[in-house]
Amino acid sequence: MSPAKRASAASGTARESGAAPVELAERTVEPAAEEAPTGDTARDTAASEAATWERAAAAGVHRLAIPTPFAVGRVNAYLIEDEPLTLIDSGPNSAKALDELERALAAHGHAIEDLQLLVITHQHIDHIGLAAILARRSGARVAALRGLDRRLRDFRDEADYDDRFAARIMLRHGVPTDVVTALRAVSASFRAWGCQVEVDHALAEGEELKLRDRTLRVLHRPGHSPSDTIFHDEHRRLLIAGDHLLAHISSNPLLARPLEVEGDYNGPRPKALIAYLDSLAKTRAMDLELVLGGHGAPITDHVALIDERHRLHVRRAEKIHGLLAERPRTAYELAYEMWGNIAVTQAYLTISEVLGHIDLLLRDGRAVERVIDGIARFETA
Repeated sequence: MSPAKRASAASGTARESGAAPVELAERTVEPAAEEAPTGDTARDTAASEAATWERAAAAGVHRLAIPTPFAVGRVNAYLIEDEPLTLIDSGPNSAKALDELERALAAHGHAIEDLQLLVITHQHIDHIGLAAILARRSGARVAALRGLDRRLRDFRDEADYDDRFAARIMLRHGVPTDVVTALRAVSASFRAWGCQVEVDHALAEGEELKLRDRTLRVLHRPGHSPSDTIFHDEHRRLLIAGDHLLAHISSNPLLARPLEVEGDYNGPRPKALIAYLDSLAKTRAMDLELVLGGHGAPITDHVALIDERHRLHVRRAEKIHGLLAERPRTAYELAYEMWGNIAVTQAYLTISEVLGHIDLLLRDGRAVERVIDGIARFETA
């Protein structure tokens, strides 16, 4: 299969400007995934998860699991029954997602037209896609982090800038030109799942979003994306976390243009993983009883989960250091060594992972970068 066809085959999972989290387990380092629980274990797990969702519902926060066409599966939108009636995230822009969202709202006695406030956690298309439709039908105000408001207002232009940035990163780090071209075409095809929407309320870091019965503190936690925003209900020790922290997979620290940048970006490579680990450290220090993520199950022990995520990144950095000790490599060569053909079909995701861990090695003086004829290679220090 040609690189272009391989890239096209990835269109259900790989996106350059709107990637959802995808689990990447190295072929040679990470242990094999555990088998899905069965029998009594599966029932106990399901019962425990259901009880946790009931705890959230008792606090007036209802999960609405909205389908996506992506490998990550359903996205969690959250209905907060308060004044104003609030929805956090929307799902992708598709008829199926809209239909299921309407049914989920109806199950709680509401319609789209009842919504009064729509809050967006970050810029990825599986979280923003229905925002314009919902705002138009309901008249709800839209709130998003300052900086993200511009990205949403100028969605298509911003996606163009993102794609050009991604192409430059891929070419510099050894991805073949035909693969880059094919992936840019894939990315362009995904834009229909997103939307352009006007933001009425640009949220500031540390701001209090006051509802009638609760206050949500706005906290910026960049890493998975530059705009990752979490919402902390301190009184209930509850956190709505978007894709900042997920129970079942490690959120990808994707390379992206800095949030404050307007237009094309040709500056230093953003250090997404370093930013993400700093953000996780801040979240680890919080007093939380329940974390509600943008995908999958709720989290009841965020400290243990964050510690496991940290160990995963340490292992991955050590794996890359070992490969560099054998011989210098580009980020693309490292990605292919670790993930095989996934490094072709999901080139940007995998080199974002590799470069994040190389940034840890560069920071610690354990690797160096050398650029020859415009291609970066890395070797041990």
